Amino acid sequence: MPDKIPVTVLTGYLGAGKTTLLNRILTEPHGKRYAVIVNEFGEIGIDNDLVVGADEEVFEMNNGCICCTVRGDLIRIMDGLMKRKGKFDAIIVETTGLADPAPVAQTFFVDQDVSDAAKLDAVVTVADAKWLTDRLKDAPEAKNQIAFADVIVLNKIDLVSEAELAEVEARIRAINPYARIYRARNCQVPIAEVLNRNAFDLDRIVAIEPDFLEEGHHHHHDEDMQSLSIRHPGAVDPDRFMPWISDLTQREGPNILRCKGIVAFPNEPKRFVFQGVHMMLDGDLQGDWKEGEKRESRVVFIGRDLDEEAIRQGFLSTAA
Repeated sequence: MPDKIPVTVLTGYLGAGKTTLLNRILTEPHGKRYAVIVNEFGEIGIDNDLVVGADEEVFEMNNGCICCTVRGDLIRIMDGLMKRKGKFDAIIVETTGLADPAPVAQTFFVDQDVSDAAKLDAVVTVADAKWLTDRLKDAPEAKNQIAFADVIVLNKIDLVSEAELAEVEARIRAINPYARIYRARNCQVPIAEVLNRNAFDLDRIVAIEPDFLEEGHHHHHDEDMQSLSIRHPGAVDPDRFMPWISDLTQREGPNILRCKGIVAFPNEPKRFVFQGVHMMLDGDLQGDWKEGEKRESRVVFIGRDLDEEAIRQGFLSTAA
């Protein structure tokens, strides 16, 4: 997908530091041009006034907070952006702090024109080290923002002790064992760590935690959040795998927050890579298996009320 424009969804609860991170991205001398879409809660938008006036153009979506009306706005804005293709390198969508990132992320799967032109690069969540533990207890949106994340910027670490920091990281890991976590003060994190992450790339996860895909490897998970990883040491049959993953996401989609995987097909030199949000799936062949590389198939699911054994057996039954 070399010609698709990468889109970063920037999320996080109220006051966590999203606008601070966005301003850092827009002002650093990285030589890139970004189009920014701000999803503001309420009739009157002010977030776009807080975003520094660099060369970027800021588009505003009002009243699209926690319902799917955001998708219509986003598709309309994306259509307009595509007419100006070539004038920017990537798109950043900043959601309101009260938003579930799902409708925004799903847009890049459900609308054909959008998915043909742009790809979801990563969901980046900014978390407040001091207050996240409290928000996880009383704000379901905060938990969803952590569960959806590919990258988590744990901000304001200067406001907590090392013990408190370890505790909040453990809470994050209980919800989402697979996101990359960066500790930060004032969102001071290398821009390369939050942009152009390629959320498809499970190799990054394996590099962080080599055993996470081991058969039977389980993480302690949050009371209502599960994370499941399954590995098959060889190829899967596409004629069995594709109907299985499609059927699973259609049936269990409301409970599957994120899924992603890299699988091998028999006699296919390229990897099949997919990711999904709820019932929406996107995938294609990309990147050759390297010479001498083990052609194994691996999948990850994060969600609620998942029948882990049924999913595990279902996936393994697609083995070639």
